[in-house]
Amino acid sequence: MDAELGALAVSGATTLVSLMVTDSWVRARALMGRVLARSGAETTVIADLDDARTRLLLTGAPAGEHATSGMADEWQSRLGRLVETGTLTGEDLRALETSLRQLAAAGADGPATVHNTVSGGTQHGPIVQAGSVTGLAFPSVPYTRREQS
Repeated sequence: MDAELGALAVSGATTLVSLMVTDSWVRARALMGRVLARSGAETTVIADLDDARTRLLLTGAPAGEHATSGMADEWQSRLGRLVETGTLTGEDLRALETSLRQLAAAGADGPATVHNTVSGGTQHGPIVQAGSVTGLAFPSVPYTRREQS
């Protein structure tokens, strides 16, 4: 592998591992899944990413830097092997590294501020305060309050 692709593998792996402990992990994992599925990489790579993230989260703060460095080395080797075997092209690796950096930069801005005000009487249904809500379902039958005896 040439020096440019090696540098991209280092940068991509380092960014990938740093995203493992952020709120952007779900998006980074999905991105890796799409890139690897397109390239025909083995399906165990996503399971390995999940395992690596779990190990990283369980490591704790004191050993975190050492664990992060070791994990970045592991994923650098993994990305490098995917390029060397032709599973990932140099262009795939460039696009992946760019996308991971963009995710990391977007996450560095910090969470969005949410301000909600509920007023105007008694609320007899769910009130949700969040910056982003997905997969939320409300019952189709309206909530009825039961009187306590």
